Amino acid sequence: MIVLKILLLLLCIGYGLLAATVYFSQQSMVFNPSRDMEATPRDMGLPFTDVELITSQGTHLHAWWLPHAQPRATLLFCHGNGGNISHREESFRIFHSLNLNVFIFDYSGYGQSMGKPSEEAVHADTRSAWDWLTQEMDIPAEEIIVFGRSLGGGAAAGLVGALHKEGVRPRGLIMESTFSSLPDVGASIYPWLPVRLLARHRFESSRTLAHADIPALFIHSREDDVVPYGIGRALFENYPGPKDFLHIEGRHNRGFAETGQPYVNGLARFLNRLDRD
Repeated sequence: MIVLKILLLLLCIGYGLLAATVYFSQQSMVFNPSRDMEATPRDMGLPFTDVELITSQGTHLHAWWLPHAQPRATLLFCHGNGGNISHREESFRIFHSLNLNVFIFDYSGYGQSMGKPSEEAVHADTRSAWDWLTQEMDIPAEEIIVFGRSLGGGAAAGLVGALHKEGVRPRGLIMESTFSSLPDVGASIYPWLPVRLLARHRFESSRTLAHADIPALFIHSREDDVVPYGIGRALFENYPGPKDFLHIEGRHNRGFAETGQPYVNGLARFLNRLDRD
């Protein structure tokens, strides 16, 4: 009996330590920034301009403006949780081939951006990028497509949800390899832990987009090794506005590249639909 009590006590201690580890390691699990800038769009033969943003929190951010000579629209690119803007060169080529201006920014603590990443900071960072496009560049909201990949989907959803409350309608929304919420992802990884209670960063995208009504494209791979396909599909199914779903192949970080031309074709179909509408 005493041995059983000791075993139960050890199990409880181990469970508590595991829960504490998950709770206190969330910052590094959610945000994985790099300060190393590997390349610039100029190395790819693409014109660009360095831009400095200042957020509502007073944080100075680094961004790139990649103009197209004959743009059909402007893409506000919210990247994923790893690296920085210099690691998105393949996407720059794809978006340029689709006749899109691209504006990409680094979140607080990423690349040459100052500050420290957090959910609150990411939303402030994304809003500062939107404000630069609409106020400094005088680009109408109806000419801007908000694009979010992985963690950037949480940033994009937060922006679109906030704009909806203000009566502002971007041209469209693209959500690639992203989630309904971070607790949903965490619960799929740690089903034996009370992840929804432990989560410090939530990015509740489905809830944030609950009343959005702009055209949206959702993209996900069944082989995604970070955000399960079912979670990406749930985000799509819960979205109330006009929507399309594009299946891609491959891993979480490389699905768009591994899919190749079918991915580009899917984006083109969505853009063509926006042009008609």
